[in-house]
Amino acid sequence: MASHLSPPKPHKILLNISFLLLIFLLFTFNLSSPQTLFNSHSINPQNCEEFDSLKDHKTKCFYIKANNPCSPQGYIDYLHLFYCVFGEHPFIGYSILALWLLVLFYLLGNTASVYFCSSLESISKLLRLPPTVAGVTLLSLGNGAPDAFSTIASFASSEVGEVGLSSVLGGAFFVTSVVVGVISVCVGDRLISVDRFSFVRDICFYVIVLCFLLGILIVGEIGVGGAIVFASLYIVYVVIVAISYCWRKNQREFDVPLLESIEIENDLFVPKLEVQEEEFKKPNWCIFLMYLLELPLYLPRRLTIPDVSEERWSKPFAISSVILSPILLATLWNSKRNVLASEESLTIYLFSALIGLVLGVIALETTETSKPPNKYLFTWLAGGFLMSIIWFYILAEELVSLLISIGHIFNIGPSILAVTVLAWGNSLGDLIANVAMALKGGEDGVQIAISGCYSVPIFNTLVGLGFSLVFRSWGTYPSPYVVPQDSTILVTLGFLVCGLLWALLILPKRGMKLDRVFGIGLLALYLCFLCLRICDSIGFVNIDKLYL
Repeated sequence: MASHLSPPKPHKILLNISFLLLIFLLFTFNLSSPQTLFNSHSINPQNCEEFDSLKDHKTKCFYIKANNPCSPQGYIDYLHLFYCVFGEHPFIGYSILALWLLVLFYLLGNTASVYFCSSLESISKLLRLPPTVAGVTLLSLGNGAPDAFSTIASFASSEVGEVGLSSVLGGAFFVTSVVVGVISVCVGDRLISVDRFSFVRDICFYVIVLCFLLGILIVGEIGVGGAIVFASLYIVYVVIVAISYCWRKNQREFDVPLLESIEIENDLFVPKLEVQEEEFKKPNWCIFLMYLLELPLYLPRRLTIPDVSEERWSKPFAISSVILSPILLATLWNSKRNVLASEESLTIYLFSALIGLVLGVIALETTETSKPPNKYLFTWLAGGFLMSIIWFYILAEELVSLLISIGHIFNIGPSILAVTVLAWGNSLGDLIANVAMALKGGEDGVQIAISGCYSVPIFNTLVGLGFSLVFRSWGTYPSPYVVPQDSTILVTLGFLVCGLLWALLILPKRGMKLDRVFGIGLLALYLCFLCLRICDSIGFVNIDKLYL
C-alpha cells in the first residue's frame, strides 16, 4: 500500500479540487432547494425552444423552477445550477462547468486506461488471442470505449440521438484526418511506408460501413433487424482480419504488446501509483496531503471496480469492490426507475447488500494479501470489465447531459457540440498516444498508430452507434426507430468519406509513404469542415438550405 503515497501530478490535484468544489456547491445549495439540482425529467424539445428564446437569467430560472423542461437525463441539473445558483455571477458558472467538463473527460479516459484496458489485456492473454484479432477487438474496444459509451448514453435520451451520431462521425473524422495528418507531418522526413494490404482493407471496409449508415439516414428509420445487421458488420470485419492474418501469418508481423498505445497515454490520463523511492524523501505530510486531494476521483472507482493487476493489487480494495459493486448496480437500477425511496428500492438494496457480503466472504477466503488471485481469475477479470462498463455509462451519460446543457446556455445546437467538444475530448487520447507511438516506436510504431486510426473509428461506428440503434429500435418495436434528422450530420459524413478517399487515392500513389503533402491535405480538409460548421453556427452559412 505504500505505493499509494506517491505524490500525484498537479493537473490531477486541480481536477480533484474542481470536483470537490462542485460537490460542495451542489450540496450547499441543495439544502435550500432539495428537488432542483438533481434530475428526474426527460427533454421536451418544444418547451426547450421556448426556454431558449428567453433572455435574462431570472426569467430562465423562474421557467426552470416552474417547468424544468430541458434537463437532460443526467444526475445534475446544470441549467438550474447556472441560472438560479450562479445567475448573478455567470463567470463562476462558466468556470465550474468548464472544470467539470475537464473532470468528466479525465474520468472517462482514466477509467479506460487504468481499469478497462487492464482487464482487456489480461483477458487477451488468458484467452491466447492472436495479436491481429486482439488488436481489432480488444485494442479497439479499449481505445474506443469512451466514444462508444458516450454514444450509447446520448441515444438513451430519445430526443438527443443526434448527439451520438455527430460525436461518432465527428470523432472518426478527427482521428482519420487530424491524427493521421499530424502523424504524417511529424514523420514526413523519415519516408516510412505503411502496409498497403491492411491500409486498403480498413479504409475500404469503413467506406462500405459509412455507405450503410448513409442509407439509414436517407431512409430515416431502422427496425430491430436492420440495426442488428448493421452492428453485426463488426463481426464481419473481425473475421476478415482473422482470415487475412492466417493467410499472411508467414509474413513479418509486429510483435507489440496489446494496448501499448494506451500505456503511452497513461502519462496524461492515468493516475499511476508506482513506487518511486526518491519521492519518499519529500515531507510525509506533503505527500499525504496531495494523496488526500487525489482521493475524491480515485476512491469511488477503486472501491467498486475489481482490479487484479499485479502493480495495483490490494486485498482490502478487492474485497470492498465485490461488496460494493452490487450496491452500486442496485442504486443505478433504482435511480433509472425513480424508486429510490420506496419499499421496493429498499428490498433491492438489501438483496444487493446480501449478494455483496457473500461475494466479500468468498473473496476473503480465496485471495492472498501478497499477490493477485490465480483461482477464478477469469471471474475477477469479467467483474472488472463489467464494472468498468458501468462507470463508463455513468460518466458518459453525465457528459452528454452537460454538453446539452451547455448548448442551451450558449444557444448552440447539440450536434455541433458533439462534433467538436465531445469528439475532441474523446479523441485527444488517440492524438497524444498515436503521435507519441509514431515518433518513438520506429517504423513498427507508425504502422500500429496508423492502423489504430482506422480500426478504432470502425469499432465506434459499428459497436457504439450500432448497439445504440439496436437498443433504440428494440424500445420502439414493433414500430421502427426514427433516426434523428440533421443536415449537419450528412455534412460530417460527407467530409469523413472525402478524407478516407483522399487517403485511399493519394497514399498508394506515393508508394504508401507518409509525407507532409498527404498529412497537410488531411489537415486542410478538416479545417475546411470546421470553418463550415462554425459559420453555420453563427449564421453566416445555412447548411439546411444547401439541401433544399
